[in-house]
Amino acid sequence: MSTHTTDKESTEIQELDNLTEHREIVTFMRRSSPLNTSQRTALEQHQDFILQYPVGDLRQVFPHPERPLTVEIGFGMGRSLVQMAKANPERNYVGIEVHIPGIAQCVYEAGLENLENLRVLDADAIQVLREMPDDSIDCIQLYFPDPWQKKRHFKRRFVIHERMALVEQKLTIGGTFHAATDWEPYAEWMLDILDNRPCLKNLAGKGNSYPRPDWRPLTKFEKRGLDEGHKINDFLFEKIQHPA
Repeated sequence: MSTHTTDKESTEIQELDNLTEHREIVTFMRRSSPLNTSQRTALEQHQDFILQYPVGDLRQVFPHPERPLTVEIGFGMGRSLVQMAKANPERNYVGIEVHIPGIAQCVYEAGLENLENLRVLDADAIQVLREMPDDSIDCIQLYFPDPWQKKRHFKRRFVIHERMALVEQKLTIGGTFHAATDWEPYAEWMLDILDNRPCLKNLAGKGNSYPRPDWRPLTKFEKRGLDEGHKINDFLFEKIQHPA
């Protein structure tokens, strides 16, 4: 997710604040951009990859629902998600994204690989998680989310105690929450929240970020962050007990 906000986006965020003043706060902002030819074709030809909300139990949308389930929140253009699904055919993947060109590009590339273990969904990830059975997801991934830099927008960050309580509820025992960010203030925020969740164990040791795992493909936003001299922080936390 880009860490730069344009004047137009600032106006859109303010409009979103006004609209949601009396509604539930969301962690994303929809952005519109045109589709290229291959993306338009993908949306027409690869509908089998695209789930329609509401979906209920995500495990049941796959030919092999007994396989471990990974849910990625905000997959961008989806290239790394496709790479992970291709590299791990024994695992099912659901990507949740609100950017239509990203969904189109992801299903285009998934179609090229003939993946049976990947589905995508245009929806609010919080609502999708709420409708999942407890102890049903083996991994939740959050890679380079919008850091919502301004203090008045901190409530929109995905990693807050309220939302992490939902994550803990839906993860299986031994399941993991894996986040990555190139925005240092958000990394510090994440670590402060996650290290103080009693149901989660920091697999790098309390107070530490996790060494960048080889199995997480390099994303476009990560490369952009590296080019700008940003430090990349991964956080990998395991669910060790049920919420009280």
